[in-house]
Amino acid sequence: MLEFEDVPELNDPVLIAAFEGWNDAGEAATSAVRHLAEVWDAEVVAAFDPEEYYDFQVNRPRVSLEDGRRTLTWPTTRILVATETGLDRDVVLVQGIEPSMRWRAFSIELLELAERFGVTTIVTVGALLADVPHTRPIPVTATAEDEAAIHRFDVEASRYEGPTGIVGVLSHAATESGIPTVSAWAAVPHYAGGAPSPKATLSLLRRIESLLGVTVPHGELEENARAWERGVDELAQSDEEVAEYVQSLEEAQDTAELPEASGDAIAREFERYLRGRDDDQTGR
Repeated sequence: MLEFEDVPELNDPVLIAAFEGWNDAGEAATSAVRHLAEVWDAEVVAAFDPEEYYDFQVNRPRVSLEDGRRTLTWPTTRILVATETGLDRDVVLVQGIEPSMRWRAFSIELLELAERFGVTTIVTVGALLADVPHTRPIPVTATAEDEAAIHRFDVEASRYEGPTGIVGVLSHAATESGIPTVSAWAAVPHYAGGAPSPKATLSLLRRIESLLGVTVPHGELEENARAWERGVDELAQSDEEVAEYVQSLEEAQDTAELPEASGDAIAREFERYLRGRDDDQTGR
């Protein structure tokens, strides 16, 4: 870890992390954390040594010109601190790229930093491509592994099985270390998964607001989300197959969200069916 400046003592800090790459469909997750860093005027206090965790042939350094001088920026993960957030606690933001190697060491180093800062809660943020329509609210699923965190944040238990990214590895390591951790994932329409995806970013921000009990200025995100949806509308209307596919996704989601499709409603309907059978048999 490369430190740039001394960090003041933080007040009950929460850590929010997002990473570019596999965990970041439409760049929705990293855009959400970047937005928080901007509106909270967060300052960079540390960064990972890129030599330890990144393959520069996969994530290449970038050359840019600043005031006529060439500068070189290496791929890394940066740690920022925000103390003016509207919360009664400070926030540590993690803006990074999914490491190319040594994920366990990376997670340990990040959690050691979190412990040093006194972090008491961790929120990891991700986005995935899914079969969802762009015309409906972007679904955001929040889960936790620890029973106490599930009840505290009123989220679902994590039941995912399959390949995972650094977000999953970090969330698991944080839970194992005893830090209450919740993970929020946005489902980005796979047929419109190119970056940026402001509608998904906005949905993630709203979920973070709900989890932390804070209101964040959205700036131009809401208008950008509407413009993005209009653009995808035009794309769908220009291709009959895409339009039909979007309609099928809409119908599937609307059916799944009907009150009569809920588990309780189905159970009640089944009970009525059984009572009706009893009445018929009694009538005979």
